[in-house]
This record gives sequence, C-alpha cells and structure tokens, in this order.
Amino acid sequence: MKHRARKRFGQHFLTAPEIIEQIVSAIEPRSGDVIVEIGPGRAAITDPLSTLSPTLHAIEFDRDLVGQLERRFNHRDNVHIHEADALTFDYASLGDRIRLVGNLPYNISTPLLFHLITFHAAIVDMHFMLQKEVVDRICAKPGNKNFGRLTIMLGCRMEAVPLFDVPPGAFSPPPRILSSVARMRPLPAGAYDVRDNERLEAIVKLAFSRRRKTLRNALNGMAESQDLDAIGLDAGLRPEQVSIDDWVALANHLSA
Repeated sequence: MKHRARKRFGQHFLTAPEIIEQIVSAIEPRSGDVIVEIGPGRAAITDPLSTLSPTLHAIEFDRDLVGQLERRFNHRDNVHIHEADALTFDYASLGDRIRLVGNLPYNISTPLLFHLITFHAAIVDMHFMLQKEVVDRICAKPGNKNFGRLTIMLGCRMEAVPLFDVPPGAFSPPPRILSSVARMRPLPAGAYDVRDNERLEAIVKLAFSRRRKTLRNALNGMAESQDLDAIGLDAGLRPEQVSIDDWVALANHLSA
C-alpha cells in the first residue's frame, strides 16, 4: 500500500519488520478472538493479524486509506473495514469480548484512551503503540511527576504494563519522539469501588489543573478540609502524591 502520511491525521506508519513481529507476538492472537485494530494505516499490523485472527475489525478515519484497505482485504471474509472516527466509535457494537490493538495517532491518543475506558466491560485487553511519555504517565506511581489524571482514570479500570520501546527509525516518516508499546487489561470487578465516575473525573481534573498546589488549595471550591480529614487524607499533599485508592475514597465521600 502506498500512501503519503498526513500530518493533520498524525500519521507515522510502522515499517520495521522486527517491531511488527514483536507486537503481533505480544498480542498472541487466539482462536475465537475478536480483534479491533484502531488506525490500521498501511496494514503493517493488519496483514499478519488477518491471517491469525478469526475476526478482525479495522477502524480507519482516512478515506483514502479505507479504499485501499477494502481492496486489499476484499478476499478475506474475516476482515471488516470501518470508515469511522475512533474517538466516537461504539466499540461495544463489535462484541462483549474484544481485543484492541493499534499504532495510535499521537495527536489523539489521550482523548482516545479516555473514550475507550467507557467500554472497559467489553474489553479483554489492549495493546497500543503510544508516545513513551504517555506510557510513562499511564504506568506512573504516586509521587512520580508523571502521575496524573490519565494515570488515575485509566488505573481505576485497567492494569497497565509497558512492554518495549520503539525508536523513531521504525516509522515512516520518523516521529521526533520515542514510542513505546503497552499492554492494558481490565481489572477484576470491584478492584476499585468507584460509585460516581463523574465526580471522580471532576475532582481529579480540577486537582491536576492546579497540580503545583496542595490539596487544600487545589480542590478549593469542590472539597473542604473536613472532607479530606474524613477519609484521613493530608491536606498538605500535592495531587500527584495521592494514591488512586484515596482519590476514589474522596470522590465516594463527596458523592455521598
């Protein structure tokens, strides 16, 4: 497939055979899998997956690529090409046990992850190529400068593990940053007792918009000192020093 990368779509096509092999090996397609690939691009990962997976759905936004993909896989009954926006797509429409993969466009990776976690009940796992800094944020621990809103909101639903880094030279055109592949799997039901997801999202968003302030000041207008005291949380801590458990406890307290 020939297609010039479009900057407005954040396209960087994977070309390195050894990286493609590593990704497919990490995914380990199995009999009965329903795999959903986001951003198949020039089919670098789609091609090997299509021979290993019983059912493969590929979601592509670029209309020109959609046409090429349809022509390339029109003889494969197990491959379904969807011309759609990954940021608004209804992933649950493809089944209740789907496996997500993809070399995600870097310019939409964070909002896309926020969209995907709303479908966590239908997801078996996710294997994504992302900016290394995004993977660092997803996998950060409390107290680390990378710990933030994405860490918490994803961490309530998913267990994330970094797998391996990918150099710029593995892409065409090469990006200016290092990439990384991560695996994410839904946590067992009840791992975090989130009773009000909207409240949790609101306090975390507010706090990390003021991340240099202490909780006392960062949550001003949404939580008072007595609210922090009620769950045994030190008002002098900064947002990145608070564990996911404590953020969930605070949100549940405020909701109650």
